Amino acid sequence: MTTQFYTTLKSPLGPLVLTSSGKAITGLYTPAHSWQAKKKGIRNPRLFKRAVQQLNEYFKGKRRQFDLPLAPEGTPFQKRVWKALQTIRCGETKSYGQIAKSVKNSKASRAVGAANRENPICIIVPCHRVIGADGKLTGYAGGLKAKQWLLRHELSGFVLQRRKD
Repeated sequence: MTTQFYTTLKSPLGPLVLTSSGKAITGLYTPAHSWQAKKKGIRNPRLFKRAVQQLNEYFKGKRRQFDLPLAPEGTPFQKRVWKALQTIRCGETKSYGQIAKSVKNSKASRAVGAANRENPICIIVPCHRVIGADGKLTGYAGGLKAKQWLLRHELSGFVLQRRKD
């Protein structure tokens, strides 16, 4: 079994738990779903310096995308969905159906929802940017208030950056 490392960081959503294999980020969990984090690992904040820096920049509105090595564990379908989520730009949203089409399975909206729910690297792999076909916010492992906060944060940052241009 691979050694798991973890650290915690403060955020506007509350304390987040980051996990790593030592080579790549394997998890990022909000307080509402941090029970999923395997805290049986070794606490090692040094391993997460770059990830913590990028997350802090994101929360300050200075970063719109992440540049980190990621290694989420999941099925091949889940990994395709998580890869597709990373193409949704900051300040934008897509429906479950749109994600299903992007992974070449237009009838898999529910499966996309299930993969979204199992995303172990929230925020960095932006499952919060997926909404219902009717434009309504739907479930989020971190809680709907967190999803709403993240989308508002991204939208306000997007608008402010465009005004500066």
